[in-house]
Amino acid sequence: MIDILLPKGPKRDLSIQYGPKDKLNRRFSALSYSRVLPNGEKCDIEWLVYRKELNRVCCFCCKLLRKGHVKGLLVNEGFNDWMHLNVRLKEHETSREHVTNMAAWYECRLRFQNNQTIDKVAQRELEKEKEHWRKVLHRILLIVPFLGERNIAFRGSNCNLYQDNNGNFLGLIQMLAQFDQVMREHVDRITNDRIRDHYLGPSIQNELINLLATAIRSEIIGKIKKAKYFSVLLDCTPDISHQEQMSLIIRYVDVSSDFVSIEESFLGFLEVNDTTGQGLFDVLKDELKSLDLDIDNVRGQGYDNGSNMKGPNKGVQKKLLELNLRAFYSACGCHNLNLTLCDMAKSCRKASDFFGVIQRIYTIFAKSTKRWKILKDNIPGLTLKSLSATRWESRIDSVKAIRFQIPEIREALLQVAETDIDPCTSISIIIWYEILLAVSLISKELQLKDMLIDIAIESVQGLISFFSKYRENAFSKALEAAKEIALEMDIHPGFRTKRKIKRKRQFDEVAADASVDLQSEEESFRVNYFLPVVDQAIASLTRRFEQYQGFEKIFGFLFTSDRLRSLDHQSLMAACVNLENSLKSGE
Repeated sequence: MIDILLPKGPKRDLSIQYGPKDKLNRRFSALSYSRVLPNGEKCDIEWLVYRKELNRVCCFCCKLLRKGHVKGLLVNEGFNDWMHLNVRLKEHETSREHVTNMAAWYECRLRFQNNQTIDKVAQRELEKEKEHWRKVLHRILLIVPFLGERNIAFRGSNCNLYQDNNGNFLGLIQMLAQFDQVMREHVDRITNDRIRDHYLGPSIQNELINLLATAIRSEIIGKIKKAKYFSVLLDCTPDISHQEQMSLIIRYVDVSSDFVSIEESFLGFLEVNDTTGQGLFDVLKDELKSLDLDIDNVRGQGYDNGSNMKGPNKGVQKKLLELNLRAFYSACGCHNLNLTLCDMAKSCRKASDFFGVIQRIYTIFAKSTKRWKILKDNIPGLTLKSLSATRWESRIDSVKAIRFQIPEIREALLQVAETDIDPCTSISIIIWYEILLAVSLISKELQLKDMLIDIAIESVQGLISFFSKYRENAFSKALEAAKEIALEMDIHPGFRTKRKIKRKRQFDEVAADASVDLQSEEESFRVNYFLPVVDQAIASLTRRFEQYQGFEKIFGFLFTSDRLRSLDHQSLMAACVNLENSLKSGE
């Protein structure tokens, strides 16, 4: 076949040169595709084609319609003497063989266009077959995004139609064949061995997935380039094959439609072998370069709180800031809340032991179907849930089930074995339920699609204010609620009194030393458990979200139109100068 590099007609770019240069520093120019007639009119040479693999030109119609051996390089192996090309083209164009072949080609092309060839019946069958394959490929292409959007596996252990475990892709093909005439005919051809290339194999599936993924990614990259500025979001996790993978998400302002919106687009997983800050940054930089995105246009970066991500000296955010000072870093707000809860649970021994008790209560019932039935017979509403190892905010579901059903769960435990519940655990349940509930509400607010940084700052400040008030007056309320639960379960509403260790008084000790008033168990619980947990919450929230205050100083005057209108000329000028200094690069 002749490889026609350029389309025929006026679409050819006549300013381009092709192929390597010869010894005299010449090569084929697209200007040769046209010539000027004596009357000054430009004429396109339709019959001239450039064969890229040979770096030669030839006459299309003569090569196609020649009879026997015809002299001339333009008809046979091709012509590449670029200095004498125009002279040779004029000689060939006026030759008798060329004129005859051109006339035959024009007539043949006209007959093809009007469907008046001798084999017009075969031509109609060919068109019918082409239309059939278009419809088949259309249906196959619709199945690929259907499975991809729902994160459903394509293949099973078998790759043949109408056999067990052949996967979801072939299963949908079989289902469509029951209702769709096009797919029924296609499947009949396959099962009756009338065709061998059916476009349903694993390699074709992978190719279709890659083609659609490339098209989607190109569309996303186009939107990002149109917006110009963007933010990068990264997170690392090992896959099932223990290969560390880093997910890349780009956040940008979508201005491609009339409705402007902030979008986040997932661009894929990046394989990582070096998990240090420098290694992760090198992978990010190479990927942005391959996507043709300028790293100088990054205006934000968001990661988790890992040292290799947020490290102030060697983390990814520091490496990026060294190249682009306008790539403002902000840690994940929900991850900050998660770490705040971790800090609170580690603030004292009893706090960490509390969640161990919650998990043990679940384990007692979950490890036996008989015990689980006893639990279901006793609790009418919420069922027990295991603690999440990573998402601390979700532990409210585990605490909530016990908080409002302590008597019923105690009764179920008594049926399993004689046991008792420590009053300290009852108070801890009430305290942690209220803490987790407050954190859960803020966490869900931070995950809203339309969440703005000023609202996030207000939410976090509101949470800090809640803990400050909770510290002053919540312990007595929690204690009263715990006493009510204890009385309901017919348990003494008081703390267990530890046995006092009596030490023999030495001869040189005065009697006043032995009469020191010991701290009550209730006060000890408040000082050693309640206050450390709440104080840790306030300190951790203040430390982990202080970065938002810095961003508020830069962008705060733009958050709302009311705030912008409230500024006088001097304050507005100062805010604009501060914003300019933060975003300026050089001049």
